[in-house]
Amino acid sequence: MGNDASAMKISLNAVLIGCMLAACNTLTSPHENYQKDSILNAAAVIPEFRNHVQESPVASYSVRTEDSINEWYFRVHLYETYNTFHYLVKLQYEEIRGTDTLKLPNFGMMPRPVIRKGPEKYSCIIGFLDKDSSFREYKKVYVKNNSLKIAALRHYAVYTYQKEK
Repeated sequence: MGNDASAMKISLNAVLIGCMLAACNTLTSPHENYQKDSILNAAAVIPEFRNHVQESPVASYSVRTEDSINEWYFRVHLYETYNTFHYLVKLQYEEIRGTDTLKLPNFGMMPRPVIRKGPEKYSCIIGFLDKDSSFREYKKVYVKNNSLKIAALRHYAVYTYQKEK
């Protein structure tokens, strides 16, 4: 009976090893199955330039300051430009004004810029919604020592891969 158990153990091991080898031979990189012509760069679907630029802000944030004499605000507005993924940022704190640019990544969908309240009284976070409608923060606009500031919080990049010939 000891020989039968050993033979059965060897047979079972051989079957397991054979299954593992068969499984390993079927595993391939997800990119190996693509034909060169079937790879689609989703970012190429979105036009680089807009046909029409919206004149009003596409996103805004505004809070009135505590100045008791003047009606002053902390404001941030995002405006479209002709380049689909570039925006003009107009900033204001009381009578201090400035501009900046915002370049959103091309994830293969039309950009959806958003401005949300920041952690400080006079601050906001500029970002965008991704394909899952999750907010991705990008820049922070804030007031420090009565000066208007803007700082990058995150950096984003898009990479596309294509199988070599």
